[in-house]
Amino acid sequence: MTYILGLNAFHWDSSACLLKDGQLIAALAEERLGERIKHKAGFPGKAIKAVLEIGGIAVKDVDYLALGYDKNANSKQKMAYAITNPRRTAKLAIKSLGRRSDMSGLEAKVAEACGVPESDCRFRIEHVEHHLAHIASSFYCSNFDTAAGFSYDAAGDFVSAMYARCQGTDIEVLDRVFLPHSLGYFYTALCEFIGFDHIGEEYKVMGLSAYGEPKHMDLMREMLYIDSGGQFKTSEKYLKLLDQGFDELAQENGEFKLPPLYTDALRARLGPPRIRGQELTQRDMDIASSCQKHFENVVVDILNWLHTVVPGDNIVTAGGCSLNGVTNARILRDTPFKNSYIQCAASDDGLGIGAALWLWNCKLGKQRAAPVTHAYLGLEHSESEMEQALQDADLAFEKLEMDSVIERTAIHLNQGHIVGWYQGRCEWGPRALGNRSILAHPGWPDMKELINRKIKRRESFRPFAPSILADEVRNWFEQDVESPFMMHVVRISEDKREELAAVCHKDFTGRVHTVKRSQNRLYYDLIRKFSEKSGIPVLLNTSFNENEPIVDTPEQAVACFVRNDIDVLVMGPYITTKPGKTAV
Repeated sequence: MTYILGLNAFHWDSSACLLKDGQLIAALAEERLGERIKHKAGFPGKAIKAVLEIGGIAVKDVDYLALGYDKNANSKQKMAYAITNPRRTAKLAIKSLGRRSDMSGLEAKVAEACGVPESDCRFRIEHVEHHLAHIASSFYCSNFDTAAGFSYDAAGDFVSAMYARCQGTDIEVLDRVFLPHSLGYFYTALCEFIGFDHIGEEYKVMGLSAYGEPKHMDLMREMLYIDSGGQFKTSEKYLKLLDQGFDELAQENGEFKLPPLYTDALRARLGPPRIRGQELTQRDMDIASSCQKHFENVVVDILNWLHTVVPGDNIVTAGGCSLNGVTNARILRDTPFKNSYIQCAASDDGLGIGAALWLWNCKLGKQRAAPVTHAYLGLEHSESEMEQALQDADLAFEKLEMDSVIERTAIHLNQGHIVGWYQGRCEWGPRALGNRSILAHPGWPDMKELINRKIKRRESFRPFAPSILADEVRNWFEQDVESPFMMHVVRISEDKREELAAVCHKDFTGRVHTVKRSQNRLYYDLIRKFSEKSGIPVLLNTSFNENEPIVDTPEQAVACFVRNDIDVLVMGPYITTKPGKTAV
């Protein structure tokens, strides 16, 4: 038996995972635990302890520790950039030494997190280059024997994108795009300009883009343009490269705050940037539309080139940019690739998985394990904990058989009640996929506005996802995709838009979550039962939270239910309702 602990450490989205003989058995982000800070940075000590507990092992049973970071990668390129930019890179060099110091004490940190002596840490440590770990995280989790690999984000190990040929257990790196050129920086800089200056808010700009027109495409092409052979460049006239490491931007509590990545030249072209909290203007919407459209165009051009180098039907993508669902759907429409796989935690929280899988398959030369077809890899809490949380909140509740739970919940949903749905193990990654979800009728009048305003307390333009039975996608959407991790935004069929009004975005799209019974039996059965009552095999699905990480414990689920306008809480076999919200 071989156990590999995979980490993303001393970086945002810190996380841990556990492999048993190459099979992913547990994965958890640090943000879900303890202080519950979104995109939490630092050392994932609580997540390490949790995944080991899920796996039923102790630290002394871990054979290898793998990290998606390699300080020695791309040294020549780093040195060449340092020579031409000595002042900018001096700070980065100092910070890099600090990160090396952090990494050198890993055994002690792991031991402390788990409450054991350092002598229990007998594992060997393996560092894997950032983008190689990204590609590995998607390829080895897929069921593809061969695929083209593409990773893209802001930066990692001085690289912003990587191209690869994946076959069997091998990943052949074909090329890299080095800093300062970065698709991720391009998108994030424009997010900041529009006033979304917190880490991880790019999805807001993707949603906002539907309300604008791409009126700034000439500027976008100046800021980001294709060179040749898959290479792209970003303009230092408009975009700044950080003179700090991402790690250095983390505050003591693990929160991140990025400085502006845009220059005065961009202000001169577009006017003053929007300040967070100010009203969104049509100009902001048009910038968002232009940014999204150009980003898509560049990615499609890149992947059309990649297909000439790695021909075939399959592509795997990863990195923070691969969470852009509009682009993911367009890749399947406008490139020769017919099938895609994107790991459910494709951003930096998934680096530990990629590093661990690369170690298992490439370094150790082992046979690939079964593909990862679902995201339910986190913690599960007992019925006794659920019951105690309800009692502590002084809530009246019923305990039912699960068939009755599904029947009752479907009735509530068909009556337009909003349901907090808490079941099984929590999802791995940023999406709620039917175990820690807020659910509602997808066509109920004003449902989108109600949830945004009174429950999620977020911007009115942000859409909700449709969870749909996988075999029904072609009947309700214009593009028949398989999207178990909610990674594709596709157009709703014209004759179905009224029935799906609450999940139909401004541009008639929805971020599809396809559900198979083999992936989540309980959630599938709930959607099926709702379909029997409503005629719609779809539920509105959004994450069970309120401007915080998705709920983890029963206590957090109960607290979220109590403090806002969720009508019904269904937690395991228990159901509790707000006054007047009976199932009839």
